[in-house]
Amino acid sequence: MSEHSLLYTAADGFEAARRVGGLHGHSFAVRAWAAADRLAPAFPGDEAAALGVRLAEVLGPLRHSLLEDRVEGSADIELVAWLAARVPGTALSLRSAPDRGAAAGARGERLLWQCFRIEAAHRLPHVPAGHQCGRMHGHGFEVVLHARWAPGVGERLAAAWAPLQARLHLSCLNDLAGLENPTSEVLAAWLWARLIEPLPELATVSVHETATAGCRYDGSHYRIWKDTHFESAVRLQRAPPSDARRLLHGHSYRLRLHLEAPLDAVMGWTVDYGDVKACFAPVYARLDHHALHELNGLEDADAASLLHWIRARTEPALPALDAIELHESPTRGAQLAWRHVSRLPF
Repeated sequence: MSEHSLLYTAADGFEAARRVGGLHGHSFAVRAWAAADRLAPAFPGDEAAALGVRLAEVLGPLRHSLLEDRVEGSADIELVAWLAARVPGTALSLRSAPDRGAAAGARGERLLWQCFRIEAAHRLPHVPAGHQCGRMHGHGFEVVLHARWAPGVGERLAAAWAPLQARLHLSCLNDLAGLENPTSEVLAAWLWARLIEPLPELATVSVHETATAGCRYDGSHYRIWKDTHFESAVRLQRAPPSDARRLLHGHSYRLRLHLEAPLDAVMGWTVDYGDVKACFAPVYARLDHHALHELNGLEDADAASLLHWIRARTEPALPALDAIELHESPTRGAQLAWRHVSRLPF
């Protein structure tokens, strides 16, 4: 199997006040990613939990505090840098409000992000007859913009988006020049072309068409993802006898398939989301409502073993697949990537 990157992820949150723009408070959310060699797991399968323990230790002094009493700067970009310096890992993201936050990448880059929502209708004119997307329908699209940090970039990001919000919200996308075939990928590129001049720090445009599917564009490469969930029993066979995870238990797993491919000039997409779901269906049938530790060919049912098992059985049917995320809970998970590892986790 080709060279790959395996990262574990943990999430946590804290309530705190700060004086940025006047005294007020936030429910902050933090997610960190780290490779196994940056962690101290008790056994193979404990990596995400070990990262979660360290994240909780770092966040402890911030809980129910005035941030200026704990950190030198409390703006999002300053806070994410403070956290990244103390949590062992590859990357870290901060959400200070439901629609905004900051991120710290593996190579020291700092990003601000904002999320915007548009309610719009569309149809895809080039899909085969009978395809549901050929009918006029609509979505509550969410657009997430990541921009490299620079002084004033947050304000300029919002200002650059404002005229696009006015054009897109409560519209039929097909009626707009350049959006005659408004797939997620085409919409992401259309937005990029109109944002990059007023916002040269723009790093990525992500379009969430539904809660389970979306696209990201960085000016050169198109990535899509498709989510699914499965309910399974599990037992971690390498856990020590004293650890409850060695016993039979279960999770509601969330799985995200990442694919990168050139844009089809006619269809306007990389891969049809429906095709992704159909190709994955045989693997999904083996996972959902089963005991994972009883699957043939699975060494153990920890996240890393599951990711390698899923990749081996999915990649032949989806050659554009280049990363898989697996979350056993909202706060614990792992990500396996290959080929384009530098464009993840964000």
